[in-house]
Amino acid sequence: MAVIVTDNCEGCRFTECVKVCPVACFHGDERMVYIDSDACIDCCACIPVCPVQAIYLENDLPPEKAEWIGINRERAAVLPLVTEGADPLPTAAAKRAALGF
Repeated sequence: MAVIVTDNCEGCRFTECVKVCPVACFHGDERMVYIDSDACIDCCACIPVCPVQAIYLENDLPPEKAEWIGINRERAAVLPLVTEGADPLPTAAAKRAALGF
């Protein structure tokens, strides 16, 4: 089983997930974070702290978000590790509101 970050994170990049992660499995770019499924231990600590409900266990992933399994795998392999919390993106509040959170 894997933990997957989805498009709800795009434009937000809240890092509450990184702050609670007991292993270094998050990677990021200028838009969002991604999970390295090989490093993730499936503890699921990140899922309930995400303010935009962007993170799912693979088994709970809505079918329309299935593409994010591959996207996380591909992006995490080439992006820098994120090991500390950071300020969300300037667009985060608007995206969060648009998502209804």
